[in-house]
Amino acid sequence: MQEKVSFQSDGLKIAGLIDLPENYQAGERRPAFIVLHGFGGNKDGHGQAVVAKQFSQWGYVTLRIDFRGCGESEGEHGRIICFDQVADTRNALSFLATRHEVDPERIALVGSSFGAAVAVFTGGADRRVAAVISCGGWGDGERKFRGQHPGAEKWAKFTAMLEEGKRHRERTGKSLMVPRYDIVPIPEKLRNRMSSGSIMEFPAETAQSMNDFRADDQVGNISPRPLLLLHSANDSVTPTHESIEMFKKAGQPAELHLLSDVDHFTFNEENPRLTNIVREWLEKYFPAQAN
Repeated sequence: MQEKVSFQSDGLKIAGLIDLPENYQAGERRPAFIVLHGFGGNKDGHGQAVVAKQFSQWGYVTLRIDFRGCGESEGEHGRIICFDQVADTRNALSFLATRHEVDPERIALVGSSFGAAVAVFTGGADRRVAAVISCGGWGDGERKFRGQHPGAEKWAKFTAMLEEGKRHRERTGKSLMVPRYDIVPIPEKLRNRMSSGSIMEFPAETAQSMNDFRADDQVGNISPRPLLLLHSANDSVTPTHESIEMFKKAGQPAELHLLSDVDHFTFNEENPRLTNIVREWLEKYFPAQAN
């Protein structure tokens, strides 16, 4: 069963989609996952739909949300600021905890790419989060961008864009708009895996926000709650070492799995090995039926 929902976050209406397990019985309180989309994506993307379907089949309630400025949510279109997304996630937690189908003590986060970084940061900052699954995430925005814009020439071009963004706003009072691939390069062979309706242009402040964002600072605070880090072993978008570095800083229990047969849009591929890893981890650390 699926239901369109909305909730407030800093005065903005955030759009969401709840999926209930088919075997849900009235009066039950199930564990739940909030599903967080990637950079400029939306809740209706294929990867988010795959996660919601799979997790609901396993017995979890899922809530997919559009971050502010994305999809059907209110907010300036494309203005994506990392700490705003953290606020949206925390307000999604508050909303989901009021739902009669959900056990408010057992709400977890699962995020992809940008959403994974937000999930890790929020999980460390907010003790209400019961568990975190990060897929293709990153712990240090500047370190990530250095990997995405390698070499002196590309890095100088990227940082010049950040500086020009600041000067442009000071001169005009308006944001300098930047094409998405100038911020996060994606190989052409992978672009068809992006969510339909993905945002293709962002204010320079979005890139600066990402550059300054450090899930690394919070990942250690998730412990003793469980953390699962997933990453392509040869990620063409977010450098693989980002999840490795977060794992080094994580407390226990934490697991890191690198997959050689998938690329950045991992959940989109519906990989059987990935499915087994996630299911076994859930059964061990965050089972749908509490012991």
